[in-house]
Amino acid sequence: MTIKSKRLRSGMPTMLILTTASVILYSCSGKKEPSENTNSYITKGDTIALQKNSPITSKLKLYTVKEEEYSPNLITVGTVKAIPNTYAEIASPFAGRILRSYVKLGQKVIPGSPLFSISSIDYFAAQKDYRDAQQEYHQSELNLKRQQDLLKHGVGIQRETEEAATEYQIKKTALSNASAALGIFKNTGKMSANTPLVVVSPIKGEVVTNNIVIGQYLKEDAPPIAVVAKLSKVWIAGQVKEKDIRFLQNLTGVEVNISALPDQKITGKIYHINEIVNEETRSVEVLVECDNNERLLKPGMFVNVKFTNTSEKKIFVPAKAVLQFNDKNYVLVQTSKNEYVKKYVVTGITENDKIQIINGLNSGETIISDGAFYLLDAK
Repeated sequence: MTIKSKRLRSGMPTMLILTTASVILYSCSGKKEPSENTNSYITKGDTIALQKNSPITSKLKLYTVKEEEYSPNLITVGTVKAIPNTYAEIASPFAGRILRSYVKLGQKVIPGSPLFSISSIDYFAAQKDYRDAQQEYHQSELNLKRQQDLLKHGVGIQRETEEAATEYQIKKTALSNASAALGIFKNTGKMSANTPLVVVSPIKGEVVTNNIVIGQYLKEDAPPIAVVAKLSKVWIAGQVKEKDIRFLQNLTGVEVNISALPDQKITGKIYHINEIVNEETRSVEVLVECDNNERLLKPGMFVNVKFTNTSEKKIFVPAKAVLQFNDKNYVLVQTSKNEYVKKYVVTGITENDKIQIINGLNSGETIISDGAFYLLDAK
């Protein structure tokens, strides 16, 4: 037992030494894989030259710069609105109780179409004032004719005739005022005593809001209980940022897109550009008028508005072609086979995975469009 234990203990250091030696020997004999870019290219200033048979060459894609037809588009969010002069909120002009409704929701009406009738003490008093004014007017008219007839036959007095003429003008004005108070609500020529007030539509359109409740009592300051609107045309109020107003100068069209109906394309035209900039949002309201015969556009709805501008010749390159160094953008331009030079550019907008080049590139130049990142270590 004692001899065996000694052998085991004496063997442990031998195994440890052999293992350590093996690790050291393996580490010394291991070789580091060479980098793919080692001796693949050389640099001189902003010029990068690929070595012959460089593995990077096959990974680079080239693109010939050219001008493209480009129509600048400005996209913003708009709100559908009813055109003010084709929209009417109907409220009772007098306090009173609703007696009857003549319309239903969605019904088409014309100017003068009855909407509802109301029994009102104030309206009855206005009727009485009108009838009294009418009677006094007729009496003053008869008196003036009598005085004029007497004066014509030499038995009248000039002063009394002049007083009758003055009285006639006063009563005529009073009747005109009383008639005006009722004429916008009711045809006074056919009005009979104590008839209820019939409120009519002032415009052509359809009833889009109907809160007429028979028996309801309305106060003088009650809110509108019916809305009539003509929605065959609507406005879309879009907000355009102050910096983008220049895009509105040479527009060729306006396209409206509804999120709920992405396949429906609605065209419109600019009706008005507000002269005042909103100081909080730094934007200008632009009103776009659209036909709405199919009633796809609902007042209050949010829509996307795309303003299309006159097409121009612009240079666009693939987005992967543009690299960045510090705060500058650059591309690699081919100067000869396997030789490229770093060229700084001024970029513009990005659309469809392409970047606009405002300055720094000319049509006809060839650049690396993809794979330029393999040369990012080049100094």
